[in-house]
Amino acid sequence: MLAATSVTPHAKAEKSGRLFGMSDTLFYRILSVLIVFGVWEIAGMIPISIAFPTFSSTMAAMFEMIFDGRLIYAYGETLKPLGMGVAISAFFGVTIGVSMGLNRLSQWVWEPIFVVLQASPVAALIPLITYAYGIGITAKTVAVIMLAAPIIVLNTYKAVRNANPSLIQMCRSFQGTRLQEIWIVIVPNAAPVIFAGLRLGVAAGFIGVILAELLITPTGIGDLISYHRSIAEYDYMYAAVFTIIVFSAVMVGFLETVEIKYFRPEKKKV
Repeated sequence: MLAATSVTPHAKAEKSGRLFGMSDTLFYRILSVLIVFGVWEIAGMIPISIAFPTFSSTMAAMFEMIFDGRLIYAYGETLKPLGMGVAISAFFGVTIGVSMGLNRLSQWVWEPIFVVLQASPVAALIPLITYAYGIGITAKTVAVIMLAAPIIVLNTYKAVRNANPSLIQMCRSFQGTRLQEIWIVIVPNAAPVIFAGLRLGVAAGFIGVILAELLITPTGIGDLISYHRSIAEYDYMYAAVFTIIVFSAVMVGFLETVEIKYFRPEKKKV
């Protein structure tokens, strides 16, 4: 007589949810993206607006701009102020945030400034940046810093201030110095939240550089959007916007993967 084999409901669900070796999460993510693209194509064919192209024409325009070099050159121009702004924000943001978390006087000096910057409408401040720094790369870099730095500083400050007190007390009980307490206990314990702030800062910096290119002077991706909008080539305009969304999503996803791998191993999927 054959022995009956029991299959748990969880195993059945896991087995049934896999298609072509994909996990449930990946399958539903791909399905949701395909649904969005399908709705986009139908909406463009109706059309819901003369300024709303189909998904297929947008993709054709995107590949055309990639192959003729326009899109690559535009990203080269956009990444210059973005890279400088994010690097400056990361270095000084983490430094200031750590000092705020460790020193009350530093907190009183810096916290109001960055809270106000975080709450301020940056689009309204960009004309002031233009008056102060002109229309060059400096103004765009400042716009990136104004959006990225507050997020990095405040996340770092909260991470350091809320470091595990049990670990700090353990370090002190073993006669650890203040410097050892900071670099061996507090900073490593706060590292996951600090890196999460850096990830969010990169996303905010990307918003800042696009705003600057649209409002200060049309260069890079902002120039592609402004130019094709002005001559009513909406498929090219939407193609530029689509690449911005994809690029920023890939960057944030990559940083999230790095964060989980090195700073939050408990979030790894089994």
